Amino acid sequence: MTLKYVIVQQPATAAQLFLLYHGVGDNPDSMGEIGSWFARTFPESLVVSVGAPAAGRQWFPEADLHDQTVQQRVDAAMPQFVESVRHWQQQSGVRAEATALIGFSQGGSMVLEGVKAHADLAGRAVVFNGRFVTLPEKASTRTTVHLIHGDYDEQIPLHHAQLAEQRLTALGGDVTLDIVDDLAHAIDHRSMALALDHLRYTVPKRYFDEALSGAKPGDDDVIVMM
Repeated sequence: MTLKYVIVQQPATAAQLFLLYHGVGDNPDSMGEIGSWFARTFPESLVVSVGAPAAGRQWFPEADLHDQTVQQRVDAAMPQFVESVRHWQQQSGVRAEATALIGFSQGGSMVLEGVKAHADLAGRAVVFNGRFVTLPEKASTRTTVHLIHGDYDEQIPLHHAQLAEQRLTALGGDVTLDIVDDLAHAIDHRSMALALDHLRYTVPKRYFDEALSGAKPGDDDVIVMM
């Protein structure tokens, strides 16, 4: 099925690329409102909200996340998800290092599963109240993962984010976890402040690895030091 795109911001020349992925039953217009926060903070960025293709406005049916076939459904949806990223990278001329994938709920799960399957997909992943369908067996510092989760989330309980942080850390990945007090399955102004602060101030681990090797990070990465 053809994906629906909502362009939130499109500068003449993009320095960064932000792609947003919504939760089940939501739509790219609503997620585009979240995108406006990133657009204001990064005025030279291309910001696009991506609509899920399947019936019910979802990437995959998730009637029972304990069902082992869920990973198979995610894997079946992954080529179209990855194509949405590659398409806008090509259209904008923005490299993966300067691409940030932003996901909420099931959209966040697709982001996590996407960077798990493709280490070169994006430089940053910001996941609000999402989860890995299956915890990774390996990790790369090419993607810095920012997990932001409400402690009262009953739909995707907090322990999924905590397990993800523990696994990525153990595998040598680059991950942060912020727990938002008294927040259910939602994004609020505190969540957004945490996301924007990480994108502006948190230095990716790969920068330190590059410094040790004598390399220099690209100027167009999704980070603005202030």
